[in-house]
Amino acid sequence: MKERVVLAYSGGLDTSVAIGWIAEATGAEVIAVAVDVGQGGEDLETIRQRALDCGAVEAYIADAREEFATEYCMPALAANALYMDAYPLVSALSRPVIVKHLVQAAQKFNATTVAHGCTGKGNDQVRFEVGIQTLGPELTCIAPVRDLALTREKAISYAEHNNLPIVTTKKNPFSIDQNVWGRAVETGFLEDIWNAPTKDVYDYTDDPTFSPAPDTCTITFKHGIPTAIDEKPVTPLEAITEMNRRAGAQGIGRIDIVEDRLVGIKSREIYEAPGAMALIAAHQELENVTIEREQARFKKIVGQRWSELVYDGQWFSPLKKSLDAFIQDTQQMVNGEIRMDLHAGRAVVTGRRSTSSLYDFNLATYDEGDSFNQAHARGFIEIFGLSSKVASARNQRLNP
Repeated sequence: MKERVVLAYSGGLDTSVAIGWIAEATGAEVIAVAVDVGQGGEDLETIRQRALDCGAVEAYIADAREEFATEYCMPALAANALYMDAYPLVSALSRPVIVKHLVQAAQKFNATTVAHGCTGKGNDQVRFEVGIQTLGPELTCIAPVRDLALTREKAISYAEHNNLPIVTTKKNPFSIDQNVWGRAVETGFLEDIWNAPTKDVYDYTDDPTFSPAPDTCTITFKHGIPTAIDEKPVTPLEAITEMNRRAGAQGIGRIDIVEDRLVGIKSREIYEAPGAMALIAAHQELENVTIEREQARFKKIVGQRWSELVYDGQWFSPLKKSLDAFIQDTQQMVNGEIRMDLHAGRAVVTGRRSTSSLYDFNLATYDEGDSFNQAHARGFIEIFGLSSKVASARNQRLNP
């Protein structure tokens, strides 16, 4: 019986060619696995048939959109996950769910190897292979571009020589990865970090310079999860999709950053994440209302570390699991509504309402009805500043 290789399949030129390329290089049968995480584009059945026409012995399609939104994007929202305070982990979040389905397919079809289309320079090779090793330690990994010398030029030549059912155009100037949480664009002229992005870079967002009239929306959260928009119940996937549409129309969620890659280089990336950035802004503000001060301060540290772990491909790590438990505990009181104005590239919170709020009007007001006892302030200040006062006195005594 021949060895079998499961290939992460996108339907594009590189992975279509990889089917035959792997078979010829290894002698193995190839099973193509395509995972839908809301990337759009071609019909999944069209992609499945193309994989078979390119030589795959099986083609497995997984609709993981609801799973991705609920089990991957919502934990990121709970963490307010922004790598380097900017990037909402668009690609990094999708890799573990794709890995999960790749490993399941390998086990179902008795494959011994999993293949992916990553290069040797990026983060994704690490995300895929660390995840595969964790969920399927018996499996080995190969990357045709990295390990089998499958260059773009060779892919075009191979496809034309073998009459594969795929368009063999010259390389798009950009490398693009997208899903329901956002869109990532790199390479091409963007590699010169002085070059400004051009209009053709963007797809999920309209130009914020020419925004339509302001769009006011109210997002309802329960335990940190959006459950309704403008009083209409939504699933996590529906919430992201709706906010992509509305925030995208206002040019919200455009990110241009030089980021630190896991492999040690800096890379210029353009991201579009209208729904993600609007939802994170709303969620952060509701946390400001409902989470106790010291817990909130520590949660920011945890959220930063959580983001770094996920960026670095450690979704399935013990530390990530432990941080998940803390973050989930902080969300128990994150209930209520946030009103936002979406306009000209900005999502601005204009109202907050929560039955579990820690905001006490009578304590906060400076007007009649103030219940804050200001007489307590003098003693509090004396105690609060005591350690600094003692240290200062010591320093002045020893260093006159």
